[in-house]
Amino acid sequence: MKAIVLTKYGTAEKAFQIEDRLKPEVTNDGVLIKVHTTGLNFADVVARRGLYPDAPKNPAVLGYDVAGIVEAVGKDVNHVRAGDRVTALTRFNGYAEYVNTVGYGVSKISDDIPFAEATALSTQACTAYYSLCECVQLHPDDTVLIHAAAGGVGSIMTQIAKHKKCKIIGTASSLKQEFLFSNGVDIAIDYKQDDFKSVIENKLGKKSVDYVFDSIGGKTFKKGMQLLKPTGKIITYGAASQVQGSKSGLLSTLPMALGFGIFSPIQLLMQSHAIIGVNMLRVADYKPKLFNHVLTNVIRMTAEGIIKPVIAKSFKAEEIAAAHEFIESRKSIGKVVVTW
Repeated sequence: MKAIVLTKYGTAEKAFQIEDRLKPEVTNDGVLIKVHTTGLNFADVVARRGLYPDAPKNPAVLGYDVAGIVEAVGKDVNHVRAGDRVTALTRFNGYAEYVNTVGYGVSKISDDIPFAEATALSTQACTAYYSLCECVQLHPDDTVLIHAAAGGVGSIMTQIAKHKKCKIIGTASSLKQEFLFSNGVDIAIDYKQDDFKSVIENKLGKKSVDYVFDSIGGKTFKKGMQLLKPTGKIITYGAASQVQGSKSGLLSTLPMALGFGIFSPIQLLMQSHAIIGVNMLRVADYKPKLFNHVLTNVIRMTAEGIIKPVIAKSFKAEEIAAAHEFIESRKSIGKVVVTW
């Protein structure tokens, strides 16, 4: 089989090679999938830069999510069978024509869900659902701030929050403002032109946000904390600010880390605030039944039309460098996929 292999850290153009590898064998608790589409995530860019501790050491096959056809199932798997169309969390190794992954991270999809859209369900939609429906309890008229609201996770968060009848503030670049409104955002902010904290305080007042969903980190996180109402919560599920320009390693990570600021439990206690970190790999590793519960509800909400993944662009496997560059450009809206 063909696999896209990360051989060196750095620019996308020089980082990858396509290699022939043995097709994996199905494990007792696993599902072997013939991959039709591989999903790309911003975490892949972070891993390619050598900034993601969870990523396997080089030479590595990245990739968190795929969609395709079940080739074989292990003896302990009974909820899918050979020939089923599925979406799956892969826990790396998704940049390949075949992947074996744990059964609880695989879900059957209906024939009317395109494979490209299905790749957005197991990682990005699960992150959105877990953050909005498991970590907090949204109520009608709650004010939520979603950063990177045009991205794969942010766009689905917006759809879920709109379903919950919340007031939604979304940040994105000027090219994506129209999309934000069409997807359900009530107040769209161009973070490249305006300071989102100042805009929100001018429109809604100080400490006016119930929930902040932050994939950026650094100073953006700190400003989000300052916007929270008493009883407010901030859910952090990424640190995209560490990928800036050509800097890598400590040069990019240290400023981002310092930008978060320092918080005392006393501060949180006095305002009844909460900081919640979300890493879906940890959920899948340590709470597999919970992850399966989340994935099941994501599939249900997709069938009901509440979740509708947006596909930014599709690339061929040989175009992996261009796909990474597209994500890194911050021009994408929704999910970026690679087709086999």
